[in-house]
Amino acid sequence: MWSRRLFLKSGMLTAGVAAAVPLTSQIAFATAPGENRLVVIILRGAMDGMDLFQPYGDPDLRNLRETISLGPEQGAHDLDGFFALHPELTPLMPLWRAGELGFVPAVSTPYRDKRSHFDGQDLLEAGTGADPQRGERDGWLNRLLHSLPGAVSETAYSVGREQMRILAGSAPARSWAPAIKLQLTPQAQRLLQHVYHEDPLFRAESEEAMEIAAQGLQQAREEKGPTREARAVARFAADRLNGETRIATFSLNGWDSHVRQSRSLLKALQNLSAAILTLHEELGANWSRTTVLAMTEFGRTVRENGAGGTDHGTGSALLLAGGPVRGGRALGEWPGLGEGDLYAGRDLMPLDDVRRHAAWTLRGLFGVPPHALETEVFPGLDLGSDPRLLA
Repeated sequence: MWSRRLFLKSGMLTAGVAAAVPLTSQIAFATAPGENRLVVIILRGAMDGMDLFQPYGDPDLRNLRETISLGPEQGAHDLDGFFALHPELTPLMPLWRAGELGFVPAVSTPYRDKRSHFDGQDLLEAGTGADPQRGERDGWLNRLLHSLPGAVSETAYSVGREQMRILAGSAPARSWAPAIKLQLTPQAQRLLQHVYHEDPLFRAESEEAMEIAAQGLQQAREEKGPTREARAVARFAADRLNGETRIATFSLNGWDSHVRQSRSLLKALQNLSAAILTLHEELGANWSRTTVLAMTEFGRTVRENGAGGTDHGTGSALLLAGGPVRGGRALGEWPGLGEGDLYAGRDLMPLDDVRRHAAWTLRGLFGVPPHALETEVFPGLDLGSDPRLLA
């Protein structure tokens, strides 16, 4: 709902949204009681979990993929004698060895068969059942805030070109888009301050809007190299998390890999690695109280297609990082890649609901009661037994 107050901030900041950093992700924040922190990264485009965590020990893999997911023989890092980490995620290996990086293979949302990015992402962020047209209209992180006593808004900027439904809803939560180029001269800024000087609400909000835009732009300018957008977002998130913020979410694009997957995923993999490492570096001591969940709307086909890529599938993987994570291991079972093991004869069979793992993470970090998780945050979810993702 557009209020005059929100329109002012959005209009001021988006008036000069330019190509300083062409990342379309929006980043959102909320405060919560306690010292534990949560970062949710949405990997948009249907990430191939079998390529990030390559099941090279499965005897059927080589019959299905000839040029991708080749395991240690092509530079991937052997993790446990069965799975190998994609070589572009090499910088994350110290986290794996430290027990601060893990993954759950063969998970998905309840979404099946239609394989629409838009519907799949809506359902992932809404956290509801199999039909994206019939579920909640808000996001599961926003509903979480209703279950956390003392959770309040920390910042309120909805200026990105891409809305994060995961934090949309009636509970107070705020958002900020990276690298906003605020095209206001010093004279124009002083004019705004003069115009709104007698209005306490507008004066405070306009000053905060200019401050946060300047901060984001300065951080973006300081970043160099091909992953500068991802690092700028993660650095800004860490800065907020080191303050009052306890929950942050942003998205990383580029995971749709129909053609030449061995090359088309390079940037997305580099961005994911850079974002996690930036969080690790910038959070400092707070990394020990931070859990990062990286999830996607659905997976890819197990068979490599004729263009050296993969098509829309079902099962994928959930990546976890952070000090509380029981990492250095696969945190789930493997369904196998035999003909009778596949979903619909073509996809990785999902063995678990990714929402269940998110719910247990919320339970471990914030103490959310099981009933609230199953009826409010993730309506209709069967929480089941604790998968013991966190130490």
